[in-house]
Amino acid sequence: MKPLISGVHTLIYSHDAEADRAFFRDVLGLDSIDSGGGWLIFALPPSELAIHPTEEADDHELYLLCENIEAAAKELERRGVPLTRPFDEERWGRVTRITLPGGGRIGLYQPKHALAHAKTEASQSRT
Repeated sequence: MKPLISGVHTLIYSHDAEADRAFFRDVLGLDSIDSGGGWLIFALPPSELAIHPTEEADDHELYLLCENIEAAAKELERRGVPLTRPFDEERWGRVTRITLPGGGRIGLYQPKHALAHAKTEASQSRT
């Protein structure tokens, strides 16, 4: 059966949206379109969604995935991006936090688990 959802649109709220847009465009090198008036919408690599139980506030988090967190961190630091070291070693991956120019923080992690989009890509290549 074909999925009902064709993609995900993620929002990051920022105290300096222009600086954060420049970060995603210039530092991370993500392609974007201008939806009007400088409002960039960025293309993202394959994504996945995890649902975690909580008794706390229902805040949401954004993590960028990488295949080699050491190499990604070194390159980001070379580009002047502040991130947290040492990395947290979780059972599900190696994790750090990136501080955006607008002051917000997002996660970066190298997963230790199978990726959901790898399963999707494999099933699409068989059709």
